[in-house]
Amino acid sequence: MKKLFSITLLLLFTVTAVQAQFNTSEDTPLRVLAIFAHPDDGDIKMGGTAALMAQMGHEVKFLALTNGDAGHQELGGGALANIRRAEAEEAARRFGISEYEVFDIHDAELMPELWVRKKVIRAIREWNADVVIGHRPNDYHPDHRNAGKLMIDASYMVIVPNVTPDVAPLESNPVFLYFEDHFTKPNPVEHDIAVAIDDVADIKLDGLDAHVSQFYEWLPWTAGVLDQVPEDEEERRDWLFETRINRPIGDAQRQALIRWYGEEAGNQIKHAESFEIAEYGRYPSEEDIRIIFPMLGN
Repeated sequence: MKKLFSITLLLLFTVTAVQAQFNTSEDTPLRVLAIFAHPDDGDIKMGGTAALMAQMGHEVKFLALTNGDAGHQELGGGALANIRRAEAEEAARRFGISEYEVFDIHDAELMPELWVRKKVIRAIREWNADVVIGHRPNDYHPDHRNAGKLMIDASYMVIVPNVTPDVAPLESNPVFLYFEDHFTKPNPVEHDIAVAIDDVADIKLDGLDAHVSQFYEWLPWTAGVLDQVPEDEEERRDWLFETRINRPIGDAQRQALIRWYGEEAGNQIKHAESFEIAEYGRYPSEEDIRIIFPMLGN
């Protein structure tokens, strides 16, 4: 009995080890899917990285699980949802990514229910994703928390044939990553991967600038600084850059940049985006990470 148990454990370990090897090459474009709660979440979390990935040949898709129809102090409903969908499509064009899909689920009503999980599983399969990136399940906004839970709840099910059998399962689990955030309870984010975005900071700014209803209206209103948003277009872009992109790099992120880019280059980086490796899904090796993020230093 002990021998049989040992053999079973060995087989399980072998399967895990095979899945952990990233089945791609530098000449094969990866398919990256970012899943988040609202149109603009992915843009602020990884707009620079997405632009770099697209430039380096990856197929990148953004997927917002809600239509954002509650995110404004004056507008709402279908009219706002249409505005935000159009803003998302324009942001995708500016980032140079392949697609920006928006589910028709009401803003502030996203729940980690089975029918939504199935939609997420289908989306991951249909994109044939090699890498999936999203929120951590601890966040101030319930939609963010639930989007993170939905993503990670799908992380094993995408390879199970009897789950949502109308779409073929993936042959192997993608790598699942979390966006960076500033929340510390129950635990702070781990900066496993830090990407320098200095070279594409202007492209990230262009993408954020496309979300007029959010970065120049709704979010300043919620912060009580709507009166500080300049009316002049260029001044407004400068304001957006200073408030959303030109932020100090914390010690943990700086150490991650030094780890990936070397001490000299890592200390000179001004703008960065970080990602934590999720415990579920395919666990990437350092070689895998460098294939996913070919912009990392040597």
